[in-house]
Amino acid sequence: MFSKISVLATMALITLAAASPTNTPPVTPPTSPQCCSSVVSSTSSVASLVAALVGIDLSGLNVPIGLSCSPITVIGNNCGSTTVTCDAPEKEWGGLIAINCLPITL
Repeated sequence: MFSKISVLATMALITLAAASPTNTPPVTPPTSPQCCSSVVSSTSSVASLVAALVGIDLSGLNVPIGLSCSPITVIGNNCGSTTVTCDAPEKEWGGLIAINCLPITL
C-alpha cells in the first residue's frame, strides 16, 4: 500500500515538473515599439506570475518586462500608458508580456 502511494506521489511530482515553465526567452536588442500598461523588473513577482501563465521562465534574467503590451503601428499614436521599445513579443504570449523593454524618449 505504501509503495503505491509513493509511486503516485512521484508520478505527480514528475508531472508538475514537466508542466512548469522551462522556456527561457532569449534577450535581444529591443526593436518593437510597444504601448504597455506597466514596465516591471523581470525579478518581480508580478512578472514571474504573468510569465508562468504564458509558459516562459524569467529566472536568471534581469531586464525590464512590459506587461499588457500592444504594438504601436502609427506615428503619433497616443499610447496613454508606457511607451517602450521591446524585443518583439511572441504571438503566443497574447500581448501579456514583452521582454527587455526600454523607454522611448521623444
